[in-house]
Amino acid sequence: MTRAVVVEDLRRVFGDTRAVDGATWAAETGQITCVLGPNGAGKTTTIECLEGLQRPDSGSCRVLGVDPWQAGADHRARVGVMLQDGGLPQSVSAARLLGHLQRLYRSHRIDELVDRLDITPFARTPVRRLSGGQRQRVALAAALLGDPEVAFLDEPTAGLDPHARLAVWDLIRERRDEGVALVVTTHGFDEAERLADRIVILDRGTVVADDTPAAIAGGGRLEDAYFALTGGTRG
Repeated sequence: MTRAVVVEDLRRVFGDTRAVDGATWAAETGQITCVLGPNGAGKTTTIECLEGLQRPDSGSCRVLGVDPWQAGADHRARVGVMLQDGGLPQSVSAARLLGHLQRLYRSHRIDELVDRLDITPFARTPVRRLSGGQRQRVALAAALLGDPEVAFLDEPTAGLDPHARLAVWDLIRERRDEGVALVVTTHGFDEAERLADRIVILDRGTVVADDTPAAIAGGGRLEDAYFALTGGTRG
């Protein structure tokens, strides 16, 4: 395996707040890397640096060997992105959006993704009228439509019912088996345990764990290990 995503001593500061404070980790091809951490841990900032949406103050990010901040169109076409808020145009229908992306990518995946994610019942509905779970499915389809070599998926099953969640997990695993490097941010311990080949836990902008789920759990529950590492308390 090769390292498709590399974060080295990454730092991002906003005023007096160190959102990311020396984080170092990597994600390999053909693996699912789940990134966990409490709110404010630096997950979103780190991922946005990797997506080229923010510029690090120091340290470095590399995706497929390229600095995302300076990446051109050819590089960006190799990377799929599912943003936290969806990032979808609101006035067009799901079918029109995915059809446009299909033409851009010359993709043969659209029928498969529409079927697997059960998009047909709301395909002609404007995005702004979709439920949260429906928008998630469209955003995931958009992120995977171009057959990316690396995919950043932010909370891909948020708002989905159990049946849809299982379908999304199966789809993500299949892309992993095809050799895609998938970086999934999640708050779900069950999701991380079921999906992850490797887990990165961030807390206060630093990496407090980077290993397999079994190694981090240490023979116990991942949830218990997580709260011990982050010093958090259960609600």
